[in-house]
Amino acid sequence: MPEICRFLGIIITMYFDEHNPPHFHIRYNEYRASMEIKTLNVIAGQLPARVRGLVEEWCELHQNDLLQMWDSKEFHKIDPLV
Repeated sequence: MPEICRFLGIIITMYFDEHNPPHFHIRYNEYRASMEIKTLNVIAGQLPARVRGLVEEWCELHQNDLLQMWDSKEFHKIDPLV
């Protein structure tokens, strides 16, 4: 499970052979969640509201990169939210 990004204690990962819809995984302290890339909906788990907002902001900035990684399975690091 490649780590795509890490910022403010938030870890973003994506699995190689995952089910649709395109999504990524978020870890923050004891919280775990999966977020759909296109809609920014949390599809599993839960996050504190502040963390969810930060992840949504990050995803909006990098949505095209995330979808390209999902389709190509060629993962690389993405810049953190500053």
